[in-house]
Amino acid sequence: MTTRFHGTDRYVASDDLMLAVNAAITLERPLLVKGEPGTGKTMLAEEIARALGRELIVWPIKSTTKAPHGLYEYDAVSRLRDSQLGDARVHDIRNYIVKGKLWQAFEMDVAPVLLIDEIDKADIEFPNDLLRELDQMEFFVHETQEFIRARVRPIILITSNNEKELPDAFLRRCFFHYIRFPDRDTLQDIIDLHYPQLESALTREALEVFLGLRELNGLKKRPTTSELLDWLKLLTREAISPATLAEGRNKGELPPLAGALLKNEQDIQLFERLMQMARGRR
Repeated sequence: MTTRFHGTDRYVASDDLMLAVNAAITLERPLLVKGEPGTGKTMLAEEIARALGRELIVWPIKSTTKAPHGLYEYDAVSRLRDSQLGDARVHDIRNYIVKGKLWQAFEMDVAPVLLIDEIDKADIEFPNDLLRELDQMEFFVHETQEFIRARVRPIILITSNNEKELPDAFLRRCFFHYIRFPDRDTLQDIIDLHYPQLESALTREALEVFLGLRELNGLKKRPTTSELLDWLKLLTREAISPATLAEGRNKGELPPLAGALLKNEQDIQLFERLMQMARGRR
């Protein structure tokens, strides 16, 4: 079974990204991946698992997530209910231990890919609370007084949208990679991968509009790669021609189906104001 990642036919990975993935695997350290939303961080974990033939275990992090949730949870309410009903299960506390994503990964005989997705959504102490588990690959279950140890070390990918700084102690234990926003050529490769039959003229004009929007100063939320792909799908479905895109761009008009790219009224108003100023200078 291979342990080297070389990209896949469904994911355009840069040489630097492939090197980072393989370095983290070699060092047996978590790979911390940052980048703008929509740059393919979550999909990377899916494609690593697919390329290496491993199971993917996903732990999505929310603002309310605590580190112990990834280990296990003790369902005291169910045990109390069962005791009131006279259920014999109450005599074994293990019946009320709910295994978390880390425990599930630790139990596997073949190293899975464990995705800890959007770690920066949690409390600032969350990463530090996982240091021992990520280092030693073990944790203690207080209810049963036993250690749970990983049979094999999982391949761990941790994503962050940079919403908050992560602790230094946590960063020291990770291999870090920042996914830069794709350049024009890479965007073209991504489009060709997802829409190989798309008319080249439409792709060219759509990229001009898309990159022009991203370059606007003051945008609250710049459109991402995934939103570009959604927009292209809509342009094709609605039979919007390259000439229509070019004409609107030259006139400084809001692009057709702009709701796929601009997601709040402030950015739409900013675009319209800047285009009006540009027209006034002509």
